[in-house]
Amino acid sequence: MNPTATTTTTRVPPLRDAVERFPTVLWNDSADPDELARSIEFGAVGATCNPVIALAAITAHLDVWGPRIAALAERFPSASESELGWKVVEELSVRAAELLEPAFRESGGRNGRLSVQTDPRLHRDAEALVEQAVRFSRLAENIIVKIPATSVGIRAIEEAVYRGVSINVTVSFTVPQAIAAAQAIERGLDRRSADGLPDHEFGSVVTIMGGRLDDWLKAWAAKQRILIDPGAFEWAGVAALKRAHGIFVERGYRSRILSAAFRNHMHWSELQGGDLVVSPPFDWQARINENDLRAEDRISVPVDPRIVELLLEKVPEFRRAYEPDGLSVEEFDTFGATVRTLRQFLEADEQLDRVVRDILLPPL
Repeated sequence: MNPTATTTTTRVPPLRDAVERFPTVLWNDSADPDELARSIEFGAVGATCNPVIALAAITAHLDVWGPRIAALAERFPSASESELGWKVVEELSVRAAELLEPAFRESGGRNGRLSVQTDPRLHRDAEALVEQAVRFSRLAENIIVKIPATSVGIRAIEEAVYRGVSINVTVSFTVPQAIAAAQAIERGLDRRSADGLPDHEFGSVVTIMGGRLDDWLKAWAAKQRILIDPGAFEWAGVAALKRAHGIFVERGYRSRILSAAFRNHMHWSELQGGDLVVSPPFDWQARINENDLRAEDRISVPVDPRIVELLLEKVPEFRRAYEPDGLSVEEFDTFGATVRTLRQFLEADEQLDRVVRDILLPPL
């Protein structure tokens, strides 16, 4: 052996290191197959999606999806622009789901899930949400279906679980919404058991869109002309996520918390160590690795009590989001983050319609 030779070791990237050391699992916040394949290399074992993300994935690859939309239009000559757009979303989801099948098999169905979101235009119709969720769940064995945590959505979640659908609760920003959704999942599972229906690993998750909660609180405070240390708002979503996770563990819910809507790296780093899911967009994953941001076990470390007390005192909207009884189920529908997000999802649907329209009827 050459005594002057040096031994070099390759340091494990932070994301891979975290998933190897902690029960916290990584999902990718997109069904884009290219991004998902790279995220799987980082250790991802699932993927989330929503209308905004699906629109971005389709428009980013119009060289692929444009001809496919044209072919679908020829195959289904009476289909509306919306129907054709959703057929593409379904195909995109099925392709991505195939990439996650190994993780699905290895985890017994707890992970390896590809999320498909119900049409936001159905948000007022529980029966329609359930019917679409059942249909989506049959696209692939490892599909998990997103239903919003609205008053209508909570009813739909229970019924969809009863009918065998794995659920990813979405349009959810608060501790009260997370608890109500988890309870709905429990009721659906209990009804299945009471009726002797087959038991299996559903892998259901309850999302808290922490960054969207932060966004809403900032907008609300600005409108109310409330001034506090702006850095406090960056902790609001983290605080809600940590509190919800603690309640889930304490009560033994059979679903997990999922952190989504990233606005800062703490929506990943502050949740490591817990049995939950973090689902950053791929660009956030890349930045975490590029900055060599090492994970520590932080899930049980509380947010600075001074920050929490400041938010509780000065920002009543935070109290509504943070306290388990801060919102009634009926108030889920009018909570600011809910309204803003549903509108954005509906607008993404409209934009997808326009993409299809421009392919079928190119502008002159």
